[in-house]
Amino acid sequence: MPASSHLQRILTAVLALGLVGLALWQGGLLVLLAVMGVSALGVWEFTALFRPGPEHASLRRLGVVLGAGLPLAAKFGPPQALGWTLAAIFWILALRFLFRYGRDQERADFHDELILMAGAAYLPLMLQFFLSLGRLEIILVLLSTIVSDTAAFYAGTLWGRKKIWPQISPKKSWAGSIGGMAGCMLAVTAFGACFGDAPLVAWLALGAVLNLAAQLGDFFESALKRKLEVKDSGTILPGHGGLLDRIDSLLFALPCYVLCRQALSFFP
Repeated sequence: MPASSHLQRILTAVLALGLVGLALWQGGLLVLLAVMGVSALGVWEFTALFRPGPEHASLRRLGVVLGAGLPLAAKFGPPQALGWTLAAIFWILALRFLFRYGRDQERADFHDELILMAGAAYLPLMLQFFLSLGRLEIILVLLSTIVSDTAAFYAGTLWGRKKIWPQISPKKSWAGSIGGMAGCMLAVTAFGACFGDAPLVAWLALGAVLNLAAQLGDFFESALKRKLEVKDSGTILPGHGGLLDRIDSLLFALPCYVLCRQALSFFP
């Protein structure tokens, strides 16, 4: 990797971590705004993968509205607000298709609406779980995905020979996968030992679960990009590609943590 590109990646990562740190320090409104912003930009990027070009700008703008609106409803709405919001999203998209079909039966299909529904499930529906977590829990989930990706990258670079799933991701190796798993388990266990309230074996198991989820999220986005024949999901993060390239692991690990904490309390 060229030195300038490496420096660009570092600066982007430092800026992102700084913004996350600020949101966690302030809490409340800033965390909500961060979730809404990432969700809105993520749905825009997800939609643009399938529907690039200026002729689909209105579809991407609708995706931004859906991406920002769903976390807002989850935060301030009544207990059933999330379900009603998803129902409203479907109604809006169904009506959009209905009127498009009424204007042009030959060209209208339901593909655009399915893309937006998938984007809503993939991003805002997953990211809104952050709003129910405490600061330590947010840090834990972010730590698990960052360490998973970093340890996998360096282990794969140093020792990677045999590829784990070349049809999906030609660069990912068994060494990288094992390194990511080991790094995540160690990081999660160390964090839990310092700040948590669960047995050691529970933290080790949690690290393994979060890493498996993170790897699946990474593979999913890799398969999506290969199917669509694109290298990066976007260009919004200098040196890192698109937003989805950075949070693909997080989108799978986050709901897994929420499920795990239903079975066991990890923090006092």
